[in-house]
Amino acid sequence: MPSGASGRMLFRPRNSWAGVDMKISSQAKELNGILKKQAPQVYSMLSGAGKKAFFPKSGILAQTAEAKGKRINATIGVALEDGGAPLALDVLMKNSKLEAHETVSYSPSHGQQRLREAWLQRIRQNNPSLRTKTTLPVCTAGLTSGLSILGRLFLDDNENIILPEPFWGNYKLVFQHAELDTFPCFDGHGFNVSGLEKKLHGPGKKHVLLLNFPNNPTGYSITEQEASEIVKAIKKSAEAGKRILVICDDAYFGLFFEPGLMRESIFSKLAGLHENILAVKVDGITKELYAWGLRIGFVTYGFRGMDDDTAQVLEDKTSGSVRGSISNTCTHSQFLAVRALESLELKKQEKDNLETIRVRYEEIKRILSDSKYAECLEPLPFNSGYFICVRLKDKTPEQCEQVRKTLLSKYDTGIISMGNLFRIAFSSVKKELLRELFENLYSACKV
Repeated sequence: MPSGASGRMLFRPRNSWAGVDMKISSQAKELNGILKKQAPQVYSMLSGAGKKAFFPKSGILAQTAEAKGKRINATIGVALEDGGAPLALDVLMKNSKLEAHETVSYSPSHGQQRLREAWLQRIRQNNPSLRTKTTLPVCTAGLTSGLSILGRLFLDDNENIILPEPFWGNYKLVFQHAELDTFPCFDGHGFNVSGLEKKLHGPGKKHVLLLNFPNNPTGYSITEQEASEIVKAIKKSAEAGKRILVICDDAYFGLFFEPGLMRESIFSKLAGLHENILAVKVDGITKELYAWGLRIGFVTYGFRGMDDDTAQVLEDKTSGSVRGSISNTCTHSQFLAVRALESLELKKQEKDNLETIRVRYEEIKRILSDSKYAECLEPLPFNSGYFICVRLKDKTPEQCEQVRKTLLSKYDTGIISMGNLFRIAFSSVKKELLRELFENLYSACKV
């Protein structure tokens, strides 16, 4: 591996494929041909790697499918008992209430069909204004995996991705091969629609935009009015000839605490808005089902004019990227999610958990209504999600970091520092400790 002048090893990020001399396979050419003919605007948004992506429907997978049900089947790369069940270890299975095939077997790279259909039903129930055709969700290893796949499929090296700032720090790793083209998230006490408009009317025929509501790290969700203005701005840009990919990072979907907020994903407003807009919903069970470690996410596409063929192309390119990286997502986690989605107890348990977080949110609002905190703390707008961000007045980033360390050493309190902002995850602190948390922060600022 070559090294640079500094002696550091140089490497090509996993997402970075622009300029790589890779022959496009006949299967990828077939998928590309469908998009070129039926949705050329979508084809034009693909990266070099996106144009090469395909899900293999010949070779091992095809031959295995053809052999399914045969009396003698030596095509499957798993170990089976004489009776055909997975040759599972009891030390694993004794701790699982699921069947062996729901626990240790491989899953399709697209994801378990039962789970994909159940998740699409959930999306439509939670987003009643979504009336356009979409793909079936493709299952990924958490939302981060889904975002990474989209980065590979649609962003070449050094292409811009537009997003409001502050943003989730992991985007720097997920889209490390791209340029993060940011604008201030807030204009006063609301979302900075004019800042977004300026970016959408910037140079270039193609724009990639990432929207994350409820937002990490700010805990802000757009209002119904702001949603309408954002949709109008995106449509205006599309009508001017821009081809726009909008990635909707819906990790915290459903955690809304105030009236007047947009309680659907903005994906529902964009999926059928204009031929030049490709909307992608990235979501999962991480926060929606309070299952952070099970690592099940989904990628769902929608655009005006989508038909069965173009939907299948997008599903296949996405699942091809899954197969080319992790093969498939965890079978056990997928079936746990299926059982949860099919349970009659799910809605009540979701409501109970949401209420726990909402109570903490309300307590934060009460605490910050005390004028003394305004001496040194300025909260950014927040109304949803897990977090609040507070800006320290008259403090440099270095001083803020010192405040964080003081909180650790003297006040037994941990929060996240980001320049001159602190991100506070009230989702993980019981109500009775929140006032103490802010008292500690106030005192540490005064040291």
